Amino acid sequence: MSHQDDNASRDENGQHCRITPRKVSFDWEKTPLHWIPDEPTATHVINVLHLLLPAGERWFVKVFKEGLPLVRDPELLQDVKGFMGQEATHSVQHAYVLDHLAAQRLDTAAFTKYVDFLFQRLLGERPPLGAPIPPREWLRFRLSMIAGIEQFTAVLGDWVLAAEGLDRAGSDEVMLDLLRWHGAEEVEHRAVAFDMYQHCGGEGLPRYARRVVGMTITAPVMLYLWAWGAAYLIRHDPQLAGRLRYSLATHNRAIRKGLLPTWKALGSAVPRYLRRSYHPSQEGSLRRAVEYLAQSPAARAATGATKRAASA
Repeated sequence: MSHQDDNASRDENGQHCRITPRKVSFDWEKTPLHWIPDEPTATHVINVLHLLLPAGERWFVKVFKEGLPLVRDPELLQDVKGFMGQEATHSVQHAYVLDHLAAQRLDTAAFTKYVDFLFQRLLGERPPLGAPIPPREWLRFRLSMIAGIEQFTAVLGDWVLAAEGLDRAGSDEVMLDLLRWHGAEEVEHRAVAFDMYQHCGGEGLPRYARRVVGMTITAPVMLYLWAWGAAYLIRHDPQLAGRLRYSLATHNRAIRKGLLPTWKALGSAVPRYLRRSYHPSQEGSLRRAVEYLAQSPAARAATGATKRAASA
């Protein structure tokens, strides 16, 4: 299926939605450390995003930049550049949250150095340990991993847009806006990484097999990093002072309250992705994502600033 034939970035009228980065900003001064009141486990499970995304999304941009010369489809090229701009913005905004956590005496540097090592060294421009992998194949492998990661970010993005439990719990409005703005953009560009991989990944069975391998590695690594990150944040939380540990029991309790996505919602994303006929246009609600971006305080402020600059 060509990029032009899919409906991943098309509105209800079938028109192609241009993927454009939004220059948002957030004021973290009044956001408490436990931004979901009295729910430190749910707070920190979600906070793992801030540990992984600054380095991870910078890596997305670097890998896509390597692949740009291979893109021959003008519409895909436009979407890829929009994707890169959005991911670069996500990286910056989540890095600001790490600064906010550090200002509240929760320093994450001891964890993020391992995340940096993963993306900069193990998954960098050259294969680790001098592995004899041809450059084009190494690029395709990393593109397959990004496509797998984006499967989960689309699922998480669609979940957070509809997560009424976070509203009922009295979650901090600024953090909710960050998460939902980001989630909406993940749904908006949900198919770009997949289309990029399909476009650059060769033909036939090898392309599909590499996609399977990418997800087979991505899913358990993400699960491990998430559990490790949540445990780290809870253990180093100065307000908890060691009184709580991360556990499946506390995690599942937060799921029942609607504060975290269910294991079924996350797990079922894998077999869907592994179907030969799969395309990410099947994930989430583009309408809901676009509607949120139209009302997000940060996104609206960014749109207003852009219009004012254009008319100046």
